[in-house]
Amino acid sequence: MEWHFKEGQPIYTQIVDQMSRFIASGSVEPGGRLPSVRDLAAEAGVNPNTMQRALAELERSGLLHSARTNGRFITDDKDVLKKLRSDLSMDYIEELFEKLEKLGLTADEIVWAVGDYAENHHDTGHNGQTGEEK
Repeated sequence: MEWHFKEGQPIYTQIVDQMSRFIASGSVEPGGRLPSVRDLAAEAGVNPNTMQRALAELERSGLLHSARTNGRFITDDKDVLKKLRSDLSMDYIEELFEKLEKLGLTADEIVWAVGDYAENHHDTGHNGQTGEEK
């Protein structure tokens, strides 16, 4: 996992956000075991206490669970993972709308633009064709 931190926001919340996106993307297998707190902290270049705090937050949210002596594991609960993806999607959509509304676009214009983009510029992943190849 590649870590990127910004000034002005607590590191542990950035770790929570980045790990949530990592889990949502399916980059790790549901039920998969995480490296130790120390290993993750070293990889991220943060204090182990900071990493521990972030992992505890992810446990509280249901994305991780601990097995006493075996470490931490990513949830394999399909409902939790579906809700995570839905929540992240809504966050991205909200951010998109805010930015485009600042440019003066209406909600209808934004919806049209997204549909146009999906149809003409984006590989849908369903059949391997882009909109231009249909």
